[in-house]
Amino acid sequence: LPDTVLSFPGKVLVDPAGDRLFVADTNHHRIVVADARTGEVLDVAGSGARGFRNGPFTEARFDQPQGMALSADGDTLYVADLGNHSIRALDFSDRSVTLIAGDGTQSPDYPPIAGIAPNVSLSSPWALELSGSILYIAMAGSHQIWLHDLETGLVTPAAGSGREGAIDGPTPDAQLAQPSGLAIDEEASLLYFADSESSTIRVVDLNNQVTALTSGSGDGLFDFGDVDGVGSEARLQHPL
Repeated sequence: LPDTVLSFPGKVLVDPAGDRLFVADTNHHRIVVADARTGEVLDVAGSGARGFRNGPFTEARFDQPQGMALSADGDTLYVADLGNHSIRALDFSDRSVTLIAGDGTQSPDYPPIAGIAPNVSLSSPWALELSGSILYIAMAGSHQIWLHDLETGLVTPAAGSGREGAIDGPTPDAQLAQPSGLAIDEEASLLYFADSESSTIRVVDLNNQVTALTSGSGDGLFDFGDVDGVGSEARLQHPL
């Protein structure tokens, strides 16, 4: 393949207050920070070599980073380090990368066991969303959504039984299928997610319910397609 500036970038995040665009340059194993208006590269976190190393931006290593979430003050960028099964944090004040949760390897337990960060094993975290001190994690590897309380360090499931499927219901019992994208409506206490393997867009009422919005959740993992329509009449295929 040609040597391009980016390689299979998996996620982007905009910082309107700081006019910054964060790009998960997934196959270059780094995070690129650009001017949101001009595209000029302002900074890069990650040496470009695949690995699992904390430290200065120029020396740190990631393994196929994906989703990101920015702290309210704009000083910390949380990163779902997919291949390392961990959550990392970029500190822009000293240009360093630290470990928030995960040990660099996929959890040997299925589903992973809740605990106190950083001593918690994760499974393919794919996307992040921050609400106050709660960092939501799309845990694609265990077909769940987890939360990380940044104040207490508690890391625990928030939705999904761990069984792969497309079944709505109370958050502990619902079946998800590789959730890979998150977006939160804080005022309504709703967390939307792209449930990739069930080819649906679904929503978690953070008061204890998972519901389908599109593509007929409950129809099964292989009911996908290219059909426009309203709500469950529509058909999608592996939304990320």
